[in-house]
Amino acid sequence: MTDTVISSASREVVIGFDRPFVVIGERINPTGRKLLAEEMKSGDFSRVEADALAQVAAGAQVLDVNAGIPLADEPALLARAVKLVQSLTDVPLSIDSSVLEALESGLEAYQGKALLNSVTGEDERLERVLPLVKKHGAAVVAICNDDTGISTDIDVRFEVARKIVERAADYGIPACDVVVDPLVMPVGAMADAGVQVFKLIRRLREELKVNTTCGASNVSFGLPHRHGLNPTFLAMAIGAGMTSAITNPLEAPLMQAVRGADVLMDHDPQCGNWISAYREPAAAGTRERRSSRRRRAARS
Repeated sequence: MTDTVISSASREVVIGFDRPFVVIGERINPTGRKLLAEEMKSGDFSRVEADALAQVAAGAQVLDVNAGIPLADEPALLARAVKLVQSLTDVPLSIDSSVLEALESGLEAYQGKALLNSVTGEDERLERVLPLVKKHGAAVVAICNDDTGISTDIDVRFEVARKIVERAADYGIPACDVVVDPLVMPVGAMADAGVQVFKLIRRLREELKVNTTCGASNVSFGLPHRHGLNPTFLAMAIGAGMTSAITNPLEAPLMQAVRGADVLMDHDPQCGNWISAYREPAAAGTRERRSSRRRRAARS
């Protein structure tokens, strides 16, 4: 069993085999969200605040925080966003950037053990990012592409993952602190993308013994009714052994699919999470009758 432990100042979340699936909320990301990008760039973080609280309320156990805005001071924006989100909620954060200086700024602002998103298999990137991961005692998302690009061959992607895990070990970072993104391809463009990624998830789990994550919505890119396909993909990915995903917890069908998969994989003891989320509250008259029976029993 492999457990990846990440934490805020007061709460731990464990990503692991045979554990409940971990949903990493994706919405604090200005990429493709013009209004959010404009607001963050101008210093208005009210939408970041609202997105953080809404995602946690919807069931996200971790929040991804990204501040990648063209022509903006990304290191300063990311540090501010990290501090703000940590002041609002105690869930751990995934600090997300392709800019090394922004990653460092976010990690310095963070309280706890963060998930750093991400490192890829290019030698230069590994040499720059992995020392940062080690210095801050973080965990890291490892994306299965390198300087040759993204391969459609899952054997090639597996070897990139192996390279990153081995290079991380050279820096004293254990495999349990490497969460591999196998890269989900759009099934509309590559018909066997789902089948292939499920095979790769199993190999990563069985051979490298690492936890996995992905950008779940990639699978449906270019197709209609994406909100119907994404939950199906996630449930099947959980069945194949995936242990977390960066996705939108505000999509109720997706969260239902995740919770249902946890039940069916025996990752939800006594169906507790499912019951807590979906049990209908008792009617007022029923509660009153039960209370009356309890009072009579107490007097007898």
